[in-house]
Amino acid sequence: MDYDTLRKQMVENQIISRGISDERVISAMLKVPRHLFVSENQRHEAYNDYPLPIGEDQTISQPYMVALMTELMCLDGDEKVLEIGTGSGYQTAILAELAKEVYTVEIIESLSMNAKHILNELGYKNIKFRVGDGYNGWKEYAPFDDIIVTCGPTDIPQPLIDQLGEGGKLVIPVGYSFQTLTILEKINGELRKTESIECRFVPMTRKYNFN
Repeated sequence: MDYDTLRKQMVENQIISRGISDERVISAMLKVPRHLFVSENQRHEAYNDYPLPIGEDQTISQPYMVALMTELMCLDGDEKVLEIGTGSGYQTAILAELAKEVYTVEIIESLSMNAKHILNELGYKNIKFRVGDGYNGWKEYAPFDDIIVTCGPTDIPQPLIDQLGEGGKLVIPVGYSFQTLTILEKINGELRKTESIECRFVPMTRKYNFN
């Protein structure tokens, strides 16, 4: 299949036509080969505007949602970004195109390993991977200039708020079966909250230690 043409059509019909205007985000969406982040028998669907299953009851987000969440972060290229929910690695690749450093956390080891393999094959050198509970963030490398969450918690994790740097943005879907895409911006130590669109993400998976 002519994936380059399909990718251009995706950006024109699903991204630009729906209001995404950040030229850096558009360029990244044009560059990253989304079909490589799904199974071979799904590649003919890779550039359609809907999520696709990637195993372990997880999905790769629809292209428009990836573009919207990325645009909301307002990345200029110098940021250290935390991603919660590596998943397929597609959103990670988009972030790696636009930020200086990406720290990505995935609770399901098989997904993390698969994404790492694909992203390494594509030549990305500015990504650090961790298998763990994303609710707790990645304190070792905090603070982060921006944080993006690609799964739906029922509340905004306090560790992520704590690890967000001054002037940074946390973009996160919050809710139960359906979520509201929420943006928290930390200004002078205070949080400014705004809401974007209604959306639907897989629930945030937790690991609890009762010992």
